[in-house]
Amino acid sequence: MIPIKDDNYLERVPYITFILIGLNVIIFLYQLFAGKEGAMFTYKFALVPRNIFHSQGTPPFLTLISSMFLHGGPAHLIGNMLFLGIFGDDIEDALGHFRYLFFYIVCGVIAALTHALIHHASGVPMLGASGAISGILGAYLLLYPGAKILTIVPIFFFLRFIWIKASFFLIVWFIFQLIYTASPQYQGIAFLAHIGGFLAGLGIIGLFKNYRGRKRKYEILWP
Repeated sequence: MIPIKDDNYLERVPYITFILIGLNVIIFLYQLFAGKEGAMFTYKFALVPRNIFHSQGTPPFLTLISSMFLHGGPAHLIGNMLFLGIFGDDIEDALGHFRYLFFYIVCGVIAALTHALIHHASGVPMLGASGAISGILGAYLLLYPGAKILTIVPIFFFLRFIWIKASFFLIVWFIFQLIYTASPQYQGIAFLAHIGGFLAGLGIIGLFKNYRGRKRKYEILWP
């Protein structure tokens, strides 16, 4: 299922979401076109799990953050930015700009640590914004479960545009992350980071929610 848009309305301009998308695109273009320097830059600032626990290379705390602004290819970037654009603006709208940015970074760090702790001996670099974006998806599930997502669904040889309830879309998405984690053919993708980020978003969104904000469509009112 490929999301296209949701039916939430916004009360704030999502400046931080726009900035995050812009930074990811600019950094990826540097990775892509800077040749050998771009490759060295990518390896230097990606997260290498074994370095986190042995303090090798770039300071570990830095790669926990820098790795979420790197991508492995155009499809990786486009997929992440699509999800960030559709779901991130709503979380920014609910939290406010600076709460949202802090929430995004915290979820990304927790996602990266989840992957690093499980694969603590690995020397394979991990990169991508999907851990932080997974945190946004977890928050969206709690704040806007009744929202509708316009989704492209392949049915046999045809593509159908279908409005799907957000709670169904996100729960199915999470189930697939669990399935992919156990599948050998997807071992090159950090699905554990997706799972860690999603659970982080579910768990900490209540600490970030803007209680003084106006009531929004589909929003769950926290006690």
